[in-house]
Amino acid sequence: MKTLAISDFKAHALRVIGEVAETRVPVVITRRGQPLAEVVPYTPGPAVEGKLSETLVFEKDIVSPLGEEIWDACR
Repeated sequence: MKTLAISDFKAHALRVIGEVAETRVPVVITRRGQPLAEVVPYTPGPAVEGKLSETLVFEKDIVSPLGEEIWDACR
C-alpha cells in the first residue's frame, strides 16, 4: 500500500485519484507520518432497490377508501 503526505496529495490529487482508479491500489494519506485518510478504488455495492420492497405496501388511490363524507368532516 502506498503512502503519501497530505501536502503532496493536495498538489497532485487528480493524478493520485487517477492512479488509484487505474491500478486499484489504495493510497494512505498521512499528516506528520500519521495515517489520516485512505483513497480506495470505487467498488459498486449491492443495489439498494428492493431491500425494503417486501416491507412496504403501496396503495394506488389513498383518497377514495375514506369516501367524500369523511373528507368533508375533516375540514
